[in-house]
Amino acid sequence: MQRTWLITGISSGFGRIMAEQLLTRGDRVAGTVRTLSSVADLQARYPEHLWLAELDVAQTLTVRSVVDRAFAALGRIDVVVNNAGYGLIGAAEEATDEQLFHQINTNLIGSMQVIRAALPHLRDTGGGRIIQLSSVGGQAAFPGASLYHAAKWGIEGFVDALSMEVATFNIGCTLIEPGSARTRFRYANSQLTPPLAAYDDSPANLARKMIEAATAVPQGDPEKMVRVMIDSVDQHPAPRRIALGSDAFNAMHQQIGKRLADLEAQRELAFSTDFPPGV
Repeated sequence: MQRTWLITGISSGFGRIMAEQLLTRGDRVAGTVRTLSSVADLQARYPEHLWLAELDVAQTLTVRSVVDRAFAALGRIDVVVNNAGYGLIGAAEEATDEQLFHQINTNLIGSMQVIRAALPHLRDTGGGRIIQLSSVGGQAAFPGASLYHAAKWGIEGFVDALSMEVATFNIGCTLIEPGSARTRFRYANSQLTPPLAAYDDSPANLARKMIEAATAVPQGDPEKMVRVMIDSVDQHPAPRRIALGSDAFNAMHQQIGKRLADLEAQRELAFSTDFPPGV
């Protein structure tokens, strides 16, 4: 079955791999990039099936017009994939205001705007699927990535609630939670905050050192991960979340288990703050 996909950020990483896999099998792709020349080879190979537009999702006010153009050009889009994003590494205090706003605009508000712009079109055509790239960092937290977590935990809450709002329109939503993968995301695309000496001995600095050293080899196979993402569209109902990679599974299992244990320990305290029955 041929489908049409809208994918943000297809110049590299998961977005590029997904576009290549879909185009190879004959699907149509509306892809966004910040610079059209970055995917000139794809455009040359698949002129009939690849529609392109320049978009920086951090420029949140420009998102809706690009999404509207994609639907107008292709007539119908079955799957919307929010892939564009990057990591910001460093302690929260170290980040500049500009870095904070750009991280939130790109990884959170930009994704929200893509979805909000797509929803009227998906409703009009009887439904569809939304795939939101989150991260292990959307469920588990690590020092040195607080602003990245703020965006990813935010988009997880948004998509969780959204999935309940739009199910009646036959629109399914899936959060993708990968661990490390052998793409350019970690070492080439991540940004570092300006260092503060006060954090030299903080756990936050360990994350900075890992990025600077660029020696740790990610475990995840991005080709396999993308195939799982694509195949998820054939699942009904849409899976709410998909964890990808043993490191993602282990980290989320440990931290979610700890949060659940902490919550259970507060049961009596939580119930004690209610009014008595009948009052």
